[in-house]
Amino acid sequence: MFPIKDNIPHRESPFVTWLFILINGVVFLLETSLPPEALQRLLMHYGMVPARYTDPLWALSRGLSPVDPLPFLTSIFLHGGWWHFISNMWTLWLFGDNVEDCMGHFRFLVFYLLCGLAAGFLHFFFNPGSTLPTIGASGAIAGVMGAYFVMFPTARVITLVPIFFIPYFIEIPAVFYLGLWFLSQLFSGVFSLMLPAGAGGIAWWAHVGGFLFGIFVLPLFRKRRRSYRPFYADEYFCRNFF
Repeated sequence: MFPIKDNIPHRESPFVTWLFILINGVVFLLETSLPPEALQRLLMHYGMVPARYTDPLWALSRGLSPVDPLPFLTSIFLHGGWWHFISNMWTLWLFGDNVEDCMGHFRFLVFYLLCGLAAGFLHFFFNPGSTLPTIGASGAIAGVMGAYFVMFPTARVITLVPIFFIPYFIEIPAVFYLGLWFLSQLFSGVFSLMLPAGAGGIAWWAHVGGFLFGIFVLPLFRKRRRSYRPFYADEYFCRNFF
């Protein structure tokens, strides 16, 4: 399933969502301009490589600092290919504008970054010896999806579902779509624990961690009542939550 659009328009310009898409786009274009060797160095230095923190000798032998926390942040803005980049940015645009609407710009900015950090930490916890760089905004975006799951459960998501190579567009309740997505990530994460380290190439636990973190910290990012803007009928749950 691939989400196409939802039925809740944004009421304010989602400046922070646009900003994150722009930053990711600029960084990705930089990645595509690099020769393979330089790109690999970039990903190793600024992607989150768990083994650099658990095996200092290995890290130092490859010119990596075993105490530099910056990759937990910078890895959020790196991507591994066109599909990785486009699918992440599309999902951020689809769900991020409404969450930013309800939180406000600055709160959404902080929320997004914290979700990305939390996602990286959970991936690190389950893969402490991995020598592969973990990159991508999907952990942070999973946090946005978790917030959307709570705030807009009755929203409808138009979803592309290919059946025998024939594309079908189905309108699915957001709570069902996002709940099913989360369960797929959780089951895949559990299954990945049975595989050799580094197999699969997808940071399932980063997705799980981002989604859960987004749900649990959501109350901390509510607006004060005096800063509320008017809420619309299709934001009923968001209005009551905040």
